[in-house]
Amino acid sequence: MTSASPPPDLVSHGSASALGDFIRAHRERLTPQAAGLPPGPRRRTPGLRREEVAQLCGVSPTWYTWIEQGRPVSASADALARIAVALQLSRAERAYLFELAAQRDPAEPDPEAADAPAALLETVELVAAPAYVLDRQWNALAWNARAAELFTGWLDGAHERNLLRFTFAEAAAQTLIVDWETRARRLVAEFRADSIRHLNDAPTRNLIDTLSATSEAFARFWASQDVGEREGGRREFNHPDQGRLVYDQITFKPAQREDLKLVVLVRR
Repeated sequence: MTSASPPPDLVSHGSASALGDFIRAHRERLTPQAAGLPPGPRRRTPGLRREEVAQLCGVSPTWYTWIEQGRPVSASADALARIAVALQLSRAERAYLFELAAQRDPAEPDPEAADAPAALLETVELVAAPAYVLDRQWNALAWNARAAELFTGWLDGAHERNLLRFTFAEAAAQTLIVDWETRARRLVAEFRADSIRHLNDAPTRNLIDTLSATSEAFARFWASQDVGEREGGRREFNHPDQGRLVYDQITFKPAQREDLKLVVLVRR
């Protein structure tokens, strides 16, 4: 006899405990007056009662109590959004709440439907070093002339603008990138970590499936399950015109658009 699978929005035990602690702390900070409720009789504990928050959220007091107690119960994105509103969480606090619950905030704009901020795309032209902007599938959205000069076969001329496709599908990449095997393996580990929240989005899935089918190296590295942060550091290139080049890579994530990256390479 097999047990039923838990619902996809079931909060795990460890994260449920942290989620409960966070919600309880913010409930205790919120006064009845701030929540638009009458003061009522003398209170033994600070802040709102659990029953009051449950009423404001339109959820069962028992369910809300279980959430605060850290029980691994089902917590939908809609219910979490109502808790965030009832507790008057700030934008940063609300984002943290959804991270703890491993849920996507329904009020968060869909990055796929949002254009990259124009100021971010224009920033690359202000940088006196190779710089480019990547989207969530690591397509280059913007790059400056220094980046085009460095990344021959990718950012110069009419080429495929995806960093992974360039690395694994273009012969020029294996010549340009020093110690290609190590860097390519690391790149796949970084992409796995970076894409975890949208791994099943159609564009991301299509990119992974296509590269797995067309590149033995990518398929092997992806199957290894390695995960790594996109940490920057030393980058070396064998440029066809300029010879050996060494840079320090720095990666920035703009506020409110962490699906985008501004990458800058500083010459050593």
